[in-house]
Amino acid sequence: MRKFIALFFLLITHLIGFSQIHEMGMFLGGSNTISDLGSTHFIYSNSPAFGMIYKWNLTTRYALRASFITSKLKSSDYYANDLSRFNRFFEVNNKVFEFSAGMEVNFFDFNLHDQDREFSPYFFTGINYFQYQLFTIREGISSIDVSKYDSALEFSIPAIVGIKFSMNNSLVLSFETGIRYSLTDNIDGSNPIGQFENDIQVKHGELYNNDWYVFTGLALSYTFGRQPCYCKER
Repeated sequence: MRKFIALFFLLITHLIGFSQIHEMGMFLGGSNTISDLGSTHFIYSNSPAFGMIYKWNLTTRYALRASFITSKLKSSDYYANDLSRFNRFFEVNNKVFEFSAGMEVNFFDFNLHDQDREFSPYFFTGINYFQYQLFTIREGISSIDVSKYDSALEFSIPAIVGIKFSMNNSLVLSFETGIRYSLTDNIDGSNPIGQFENDIQVKHGELYNNDWYVFTGLALSYTFGRQPCYCKER
């Protein structure tokens, strides 16, 4: 986790050296998974998520964005809308630390220096690098054994949509939801790797269908930096 935080602040320090408008803020919301355990709804937040977001606004339409978000992803058949999953009642809580970088695109011009209040829907995509825990799930005669045995680093691809509002010249409030397609099928412990890779007894669900996870919430950011040249003339 310390490597993720150090990388996040190193990137921010480098970008702040440029004379553009910047945003720094906090994200607070919830998370859920779309996997071989639990509900298959795309948005079904069942665990808190929080983090930091930084944006470097290149124009009124485009911004480079970096973020660090952490959450405990809950994959529980208790929330399942499939009766066969509910009767199985597997459950895993997986702590994740996600670093993300990419491009945010506003649908409308969003000028932070305009005296009028601005708003715009937006879309973000890029690349994520996240740390997660490795689990096995064994079903016994009278109980279920969930065991953590390691942690791993993996990539995911985000697709985030949201809407933002300028509260004044210094504060921006955003609401967003973002789905992440991970390059692993083991966030929920359904397809263990490493020492359990060839053990079919600890595998379950669709073994060739990677897991997804979702963050939904609010972000409040503070703007700073020299007024850039894209601002409207008065």
